[in-house]
Amino acid sequence: MDEEFVSCEENPGSALVREVFDWIESAIMALVCVILVFTFIGRQVGVSGDSMINTLNDQDRLVAVTFMYKPKNGDIVVATKPNLRNEPLIKRVIAVGGQTIDINRETGEILVDGVVIEEDYIREPMDPRSTGDMDYPVAVPPGYVFLMGDNRNYSWDSRYQGVGLIDERHILGKAVYRIMPYKNMGGLYK
Repeated sequence: MDEEFVSCEENPGSALVREVFDWIESAIMALVCVILVFTFIGRQVGVSGDSMINTLNDQDRLVAVTFMYKPKNGDIVVATKPNLRNEPLIKRVIAVGGQTIDINRETGEILVDGVVIEEDYIREPMDPRSTGDMDYPVAVPPGYVFLMGDNRNYSWDSRYQGVGLIDERHILGKAVYRIMPYKNMGGLYK
């Protein structure tokens, strides 16, 4: 009878194996959740260059929300449109489909639907010589956006035919939160 009792006890080695499998299963589930979140809800992206100074700096790391996102004026977005520099564009939406954008080549003022837009987020007023090579006014067709960097005098954006208007299908998402550097961590607002 004692032999039967001993054989019913759990082998210490099998408990360890079961615990290892539980850890592996938890790690796989966590990985699947992370993949689903980054595929359907949000992504981490890095800023490259100075075109968004003072709002964003070179090497900042951002979280961009991708789920059910529709671009709006003033949003900072990540666009993956193929371009001459072959890198994602992180810029601000200036005009959306159905709007007309014009840039006064003498003053550098930007007008959307005939109204000068208020831009307290830009680094400095745009040099009238930095208006790009587009012919203004530009009517933005439905499903497209016109993007510009906040550091207007040093931004390669929709003002240049090498970038041009961006199809909304190339918008990865809206940048909503800076995660690095830690000292600047926080939400991104207009």
